[in-house]
Amino acid sequence: MAVAELAGRTALVTGGASGIGLATAQALRERGARVAVLDRVPLESQRLGNQRLLSLVADVCDDDATRRTVTEAIGELGGLDILVNNVGIGAQGTVEENRDEEWRHVFDVNVLSIVRVTRTALPALRRSGSAAIVNTCSIAATAGLPRRALYSATKGAVLSLTLAMAADHLAEGIRVNCVNPGTTDTPWIGRMLAHADDPAAERAALIARQPHGRLVSAAEVAAAIAFLASPASASTTGAALAVDGGMSGLRPRFGR
Repeated sequence: MAVAELAGRTALVTGGASGIGLATAQALRERGARVAVLDRVPLESQRLGNQRLLSLVADVCDDDATRRTVTEAIGELGGLDILVNNVGIGAQGTVEENRDEEWRHVFDVNVLSIVRVTRTALPALRRSGSAAIVNTCSIAATAGLPRRALYSATKGAVLSLTLAMAADHLAEGIRVNCVNPGTTDTPWIGRMLAHADDPAAERAALIARQPHGRLVSAAEVAAAIAFLASPASASTTGAALAVDGGMSGLRPRFGR
């Protein structure tokens, strides 16, 4: 793909201050797009290198703040062609281990944030001649993972929401897809491992369940998002692109 394949395009990435979001913002910028990042915290200048990204701060659980900030981003960018709904949080536990308050909060962040951001962005996306929405879903939407009941439920909702949005906005020229990363080496995984009884053993277990033998990198997920946002995928909508090292569909047999 050409380096400047997104030249002239504008993009908004939520949850873009770290991990997959930051890698995605950088990937879109490297491909020529003008990019705004929305997060609860501002981008740290030392993490940007030579990337020129617009940093905006809002809590996506606050509808008024989300509307103001998304509207500001669209104004600063002069329109919107690409929306990446990436913001999300994790949760561990079986169906009986998370309190109702945590269920509500994780759904609020992982699912309702997509609703809040997208409904504010839709008028600008409708004016674009090449509008694309990419939602960050997860392998947890399609595979049963232990002690991820709440998280998996939210990502299952993201997958279904992606399909419904793709159907709703197809006639408007807005493509909607999602990426389903496997276990990705991000700050959230780092925090989870830090609280494990044996971080080294837990990390080894996470790596072992990846058929390709390592954690997915944030840059690999970002490249998939950039593809789905690009003209190269102009006939792709309602798709869930796995970036999981084969975790969702492969059952490799090593040795005899």
